[in-house]
Amino acid sequence: MNFASDNIVGASAPVLQAIVEANAGAMAAYGNDEISKRVRARFSELFEREVSVFFAATGTAANALALSSAVPPYGLCVCHREAHIIDDECGAPEFFMHGAKLVGLPGVGAKLKADEVAAYLSSLPKAVKQMPPKALSISQVSEGGLVYSPDELAALGQVCREHSMFFHMDGARFANALVALGCTPAEMTWKQGVDILSFGATKNGGLMAEAIVVFKPELSEALDYRSKRAGQIISKGRLIAAQFEGYFADDHWLANARHANRMAKLLSEGLLQLPGVRLAWPTEANEVFPILPQALNQRLKAAGVLYNSWTELSLPEGEQIAEDEALIRLVASWATQEEDVRRLLEIATSGVERQAAE
Repeated sequence: MNFASDNIVGASAPVLQAIVEANAGAMAAYGNDEISKRVRARFSELFEREVSVFFAATGTAANALALSSAVPPYGLCVCHREAHIIDDECGAPEFFMHGAKLVGLPGVGAKLKADEVAAYLSSLPKAVKQMPPKALSISQVSEGGLVYSPDELAALGQVCREHSMFFHMDGARFANALVALGCTPAEMTWKQGVDILSFGATKNGGLMAEAIVVFKPELSEALDYRSKRAGQIISKGRLIAAQFEGYFADDHWLANARHANRMAKLLSEGLLQLPGVRLAWPTEANEVFPILPQALNQRLKAAGVLYNSWTELSLPEGEQIAEDEALIRLVASWATQEEDVRRLLEIATSGVERQAAE
């Protein structure tokens, strides 16, 4: 039973089949093939407007290149202090921004609030000695498993406009957030002021399928060159693009995300039935963050359940992890089996009952 992440499982059958079909014969290289053209057009349909699309093999590459188009070497990119771009990408965004910096702000559940971002921006000196803020980046879903509502996104977008900043969304779990909100891709992005999006499919059924979706035309001007220099314009690019054809066909991507979210909800609801278990943050997408007794934590590990411990930095005010407790993260994926969820809950329940009997 592996709940360590949603990037530990392989690709889904429709995605793999699309790769097999795209593999046959010869096609133009470096993204000039008909499949890539069709997929770019499909993105424009999904987002209800003309967009520029640049394919990438990894989410790190997508984030780093997207931000490099928005932030000059002398600028700042504001994000949450636990954002993936600042905590998990080995400085790649700063490397590709050629010296620009990331600055992380606090926020419950790894989410940023518009008024707090605005207060920080207003506090910055306007002199040349201070690097000017040029972009805001958020993770949708956040690193605490929370989802920004359209209203929250709109408020952040307004802050960006007031401070002449670009608005970037790290959408590694874009589909999970989308089905949680029940809105359209347009309503979760450019209609709320998002200028550029890292669109992730790898965590939701892709093999290695990421895309930079650009809503602000001026940000796309140099991305072809930046992508080439970063090794992300792949000669057999049709095999990246084909994954999106399988991903989007028959709303496969949305079905995958709904399943993952449902498995997380089932897991979350089951754990909350156990004494001594509570959630650090609500389960809004496909991640669960329970606070549980250490004895239960050790029992799950001993039974072979795989998951990760988690940081306490973004806990709600007044919430604390006691010495005999642990905060963990459990992630459900498109491939998570309901029987695995129920088996984990059975192990947890029997462990609690055994401890009560002792």
